[in-house]
Amino acid sequence: MANVGRVLAANRDPLVRRWASWIGERLEHAPHIKPPTVERQLALLVDILVEMGGPLRRQVAELWFDACEFYGETAAARGLAAGEVVEEIQHLRELLIRALSDVIAALPARHSMAAVLRLNRQVDKGIAHAVVGYTDALVQTLFADHGVPIALGGPEEDAIVRRLEQLEAELRRLRDKSA
Repeated sequence: MANVGRVLAANRDPLVRRWASWIGERLEHAPHIKPPTVERQLALLVDILVEMGGPLRRQVAELWFDACEFYGETAAARGLAAGEVVEEIQHLRELLIRALSDVIAALPARHSMAAVLRLNRQVDKGIAHAVVGYTDALVQTLFADHGVPIALGGPEEDAIVRRLEQLEAELRRLRDKSA
């Protein structure tokens, strides 16, 4: 799986660009959340996956769940439907398969199968946590104003950026701790 992490690290920027480009069409419905903020969130998810392909995989597992849950919360703020949240992370899976196909094909069969299964399991768990975050955000919105949707505005962007900073700091801390 270490080879997988290296390949992901080498392909990080193109992966994020492709994923952000695909998601970009949906951002027109959420002008209060800026595309660079969404792209930063996508980059964080890919960065965590890079670490999951190496020796930090156990240490970053909880961070992956937290970041995916936050992704679901942000998707709710962007006005997405639950299925769209799943679809966006499924698209990441497709991009990962394309980026990793050569390295996985070059591994011995036993190792390649293990790498694919591990990666798929992490993406599946990420989807589950994103849906939880999405659902929690919707429930919170309903309870916050007695069932009347809350108008989203500028503070939403600020809150998203602050949470991204916290998650990025946690990833840096884990990386520094292992170095």
